[in-house]
Amino acid sequence: MAKYKFSDEDLRQIRNHGLTINALQRHLDLFKTPPPYLNLLGPCTPNDGIKVIDPHKTQEFIKIYEMEAQKGRCLKLVPGSGAASRMFKALLKALNLEKEILKESIAREARARHKEAQELLEFMNGAKSFAFSKDLTSVMSEKNFNFDILLEKGQFTNIIRFLVSEVGLNYAHLPKGLLKFHAYPEGSRTTFEEHLVEAAQYIADQNGQGPLHFTVSQEHIKEFQKLLKKVKPIYEQKYQVSFHVTFSTQKKSTDILAVDLDNRPFREKDGRLLFRPGGHGALIENLNDLNADIVFIKNIDNVASDRFKHETAKWKKILGGYLIALQDQIFSYMEKLSSKAVERTLIEQVADFIRDDLLLSIPSFSNKASSEEKKTVLMEKLNRPIRVCGMVRNVSEPGGGPFWVKDQIGEKSLQIVEKAQIDLDSREQQAVLAASTHFNPVDLVCGVRDWQGRPFDLRQYVDPNAVLISKKSKDGKDLKALEHPGLWNGAMSRWITIFVEVPGITFNPVKTVNDLLREPHQPA
Repeated sequence: MAKYKFSDEDLRQIRNHGLTINALQRHLDLFKTPPPYLNLLGPCTPNDGIKVIDPHKTQEFIKIYEMEAQKGRCLKLVPGSGAASRMFKALLKALNLEKEILKESIAREARARHKEAQELLEFMNGAKSFAFSKDLTSVMSEKNFNFDILLEKGQFTNIIRFLVSEVGLNYAHLPKGLLKFHAYPEGSRTTFEEHLVEAAQYIADQNGQGPLHFTVSQEHIKEFQKLLKKVKPIYEQKYQVSFHVTFSTQKKSTDILAVDLDNRPFREKDGRLLFRPGGHGALIENLNDLNADIVFIKNIDNVASDRFKHETAKWKKILGGYLIALQDQIFSYMEKLSSKAVERTLIEQVADFIRDDLLLSIPSFSNKASSEEKKTVLMEKLNRPIRVCGMVRNVSEPGGGPFWVKDQIGEKSLQIVEKAQIDLDSREQQAVLAASTHFNPVDLVCGVRDWQGRPFDLRQYVDPNAVLISKKSKDGKDLKALEHPGLWNGAMSRWITIFVEVPGITFNPVKTVNDLLREPHQPA
């Protein structure tokens, strides 16, 4: 395609972002000719793409994991830059109407089955049950507003205003990691703190070292560091763990140029190019930069109160042990295949393992194929990063699902697929989607070193065409935005992927503020 000509000022802006013209041109081409939808062959279901762990083997995997964790192999990665604004969507909408928010009138609308009114009423009824209610009461009191009196009168305008805006707690403009989610007798905890507490149960090595890494937005990194300094000594003493916590931000070089609806570079009012963050798929760079071996990945809002952490930690260990067991077998085969003389029985044994245990396609070998040629194919299949992904039964939560996918060269593989990657105009593809039983709660454990202990370059295993294109707006003008292949979607497309069924109790996301009223987020 014809290349877009950028001005000298454009080129300076591009260089300051750490981007190249070639990268920008490739993105512009993707806007003009989006990649095809994925070809779904069928949903992954228990024992057909999703491994169901034999209950009698769980202790075996836990033991394997605990032995390796003692060696300091493990780290927890939490993508924590997500803004909390969507949690308070219904509250913000009501506030923006600029009229009194009264419980009596909201209840009438709720009885008429008005969905947003029902959400508001649920918030109103549970107002004192949120972990942040004490902080809210305090900040309102400082400005001479009485939370309890307003609550009793059913007058919610100022309660919501002080919760979501900068006059009070400013919760709608903070990242989820800095919000108080759970209340305890000794005080309430933010999700950031809860991830420390949860990690203490399965990350620490024999010396009590517990490494965690959070990806956060640049504008909030100082607030996270300040919170860490305050709470770290408390939890280290309580759980006898020495937390080693690091932070990183999404690289500017992963930002992507926006375009207008005619696929021309979008320009702001001052004529400058508009670059937008490239989505969570950009974090493959952050993961790649970690000096890591085994990495647990979990979203910032998916953490339960202490009553439910034991089950979560147990299944983290099971997934970790399962990954390590597979890794040991892969590494053993890699070592044997790397020797000069390889027997035919070994070739057949490895091929069966790849097909039956890793569920990967292997091209049929011709009769003329030499042992060396077969060995090369098998080693290429084995020598890749590996991830074991927890899958929960679908209970209408948003999230990508596990599917069998056929790629452009006809190979079949396991992939986590988002709805935006599916051709919803196709009845056949719609039927596959409708038959799905599980989804991905972002509960992953990843092996990112090879059989010789060397880190993989994870960027080499991304499907560059698994991008997402969406419509947005800026200053009242429509635009198109492109996101990198998602971190657990296209960014890990070429990894060895294993799906394992995990119990629903290990998944406790908070997408709206009312989710905090669910049992896993409430005190005993």
